[in-house]
Amino acid sequence: MTLSICVAQLNFVVGDMVGNARRIVDAATQAHARGARLLLTPELALCGYAAEDLFLRPAFIDACDDALKVIASGTAHLKGLHIVVGHPARAGETIERRERSVAVAYLHNAASVLCEGRVTHTYAKRELPNYQVFDERRYFVPGQGTCVIDVDGVRVGLLICEDAWFDAPAADAKAAGAELLAVINASPFHAGKGGEREATMRERVRSTGLPLLYAHLVGGQDEIVFEGRSFVLGADGALAGRAVSFEEALFDVAFKRQDAGWQITAETDRAHSPEADLWHALVLGVRDYLGKNGFPGAILGLSGGIDSALVLAIAVDALGKDKVRTVMMPSPYTADISWIDARDMAARMGVRYDEIAIAPQFEAFKASLASEFAGLPEDTTEENLQARIRGTLLMALSNKFGSIVLTTGNKSEMATGYCTLYGDMAGGFAVIKDVAKTMVFKLARWRNAHDPYGTGADPIPDRIITRPPSAELRPDQKDQDSLPEYAVLDAIIERYMENDQSPDSIVAAGFARADVDKVVRLIRINEYKRRQAPVGIRVTHRSFGKDWRYPITSKYRA
Repeated sequence: MTLSICVAQLNFVVGDMVGNARRIVDAATQAHARGARLLLTPELALCGYAAEDLFLRPAFIDACDDALKVIASGTAHLKGLHIVVGHPARAGETIERRERSVAVAYLHNAASVLCEGRVTHTYAKRELPNYQVFDERRYFVPGQGTCVIDVDGVRVGLLICEDAWFDAPAADAKAAGAELLAVINASPFHAGKGGEREATMRERVRSTGLPLLYAHLVGGQDEIVFEGRSFVLGADGALAGRAVSFEEALFDVAFKRQDAGWQITAETDRAHSPEADLWHALVLGVRDYLGKNGFPGAILGLSGGIDSALVLAIAVDALGKDKVRTVMMPSPYTADISWIDARDMAARMGVRYDEIAIAPQFEAFKASLASEFAGLPEDTTEENLQARIRGTLLMALSNKFGSIVLTTGNKSEMATGYCTLYGDMAGGFAVIKDVAKTMVFKLARWRNAHDPYGTGADPIPDRIITRPPSAELRPDQKDQDSLPEYAVLDAIIERYMENDQSPDSIVAAGFARADVDKVVRLIRINEYKRRQAPVGIRVTHRSFGKDWRYPITSKYRA
C-alpha cells in the first residue's frame, strides 16, 4: 500500500484567520484531488506565527476557534482526508494575570486532526522554546501526551517543531505505535539553519528508526523569515525529498510500504549557496513586510555607496521597479563619482530617480546655530545635520506619497553606532540591519553574477563595490579612518555579539586588544540608538532584534 501525504508549505498571515482558513480549505481540496490522504499545515498556521501578545486576547482565541470550525465544515466532503491544522487551543484553565487585572486562559500550541468535518485528535506541543526570538512560555503551557493517528492503515506520529529537537516526544510516539513521524514547524530562518534542521532531524530518525516528514512555513513576519524547504528523510536518515525554498508549494510525498521498509517518493529542490539563501530571505522579508502591511511601494536614499545600492537591488527584486523610488541628496562633500554611480545604478534598475541637493538646508541650519556654535570647530554635529536633513526629506516624501522609507544601514554600523539617530536611521524598515559589511560586499557580487528574479543582470556598478566606503559627511572621509578594517571589525562583532565570547578570548584568538576593546565599547554605548532603530530582517542566529535584549543603563563592563 501507498500513503500519499501533502505538505501545505504556504505563506500564512498573522491575525488573518478567515484568509488562513480559506487557504487551508483550498489546499485540502487540491491535495485530496491529487490523491493525498493526509495534509500537513505548519505550526500555528491558522493564526500565523508568531502572533505574540495577541495570544493574550480572548477574542483572538475565539476567532481561531471559529476558523477551525470553518475548516472542518469546508472540508467535510473530502472523504478519507486527514488534515493537521496548527492553532492555539485553550487548555481548560485560567490564570489571574495580576499586572493586567484580567483572567487569561491557559493555552497550548496545538495541532488538531480533522477528518470529514470532525476533530478526531488534538495534540499539544510538549517542548516550548524560550531562546533567540522564541517566547513561547509567555503564552503557552506544555502538553503531556502523545498523538498517533491511523491514516489508511499507517500509524503516523505527530510532533510540533521543538518536540523533534528532543528524544522523548519522538520515542514516545514510536512506543505508541508510530510507523513514521510528521513534524509541523515554524522555524525562523538564519544563515545555515536549513542544514542544522536536516542534521537534527537525521539524529531523530536514527534514534527512532522511523522516516520523518518535516512540514515548514514560508513567508516573512516582521523581522523574521521562514524559508519553507520542507523535507522528508528515510528511515536510514538519507534525504528523500525537499521542497523549494522561499516559495509556496504543495509538497507531495508518497510512502510505499515494502518488505524492506518504506520507499519514499518526492521531488527534491537543489541546495542553494549561502549568498543565495540570504538574498532570497531578504527579498521575501521586504516583499511580505510591505505587502502584508499594505504599503504601496518603497523609497530610499541612493548615495552611490554600497549599502544603498544593495538595498535598491533587493527592493527591486522584491517589489518590481515600478514600486521603488530613489532619491540622491548630495551635500557639499558628495564626490562626483557618487552622483555618476547613483544615476548609473538607478538606470540599470529602471527605477525613478530624483536629485534633491541639501546644501541650502545645511547652510540654513548652520546659520541658525551660528551664535550657539561660535568659536567651536565643526565636528560630528555638522555631519549629523546632513544625515538628519536627508532623513527629514525622505520622511516627507513618505508621508506625502505613502511609500515606506527603507533604511540602508548594515549590522556593522548598527553594532558600532556608526549611524545617525533621526538621520540615516529614519525610516520604516531596515533591510540589511542584520547583514555585516563584509557580507554586504559578498551579496553585491553575488547579485551581479545572478539575476534570480529577472529584474536585470549586473545591476550594481563595479566602482560602487570596489571604492573605499565613505559616509561623505566631511572632506576625504573614509569609514576605516576610525574603525578597524571590516574583516577584523565583523569578526569581532560576530564573536562578541553573536557568540557571546569574552574580550579576553577574542584577544587570545589573535585580535589586537585595542581593536577588541574599542568594538566592545562601541557596542555597549550605542544600545540607546539601536532601541530607536526600525525593525529589520533577521538573517543571523543573533540579530539586534528580539534576540538581543540588553539594558541601556548598565555599569557592567565585559
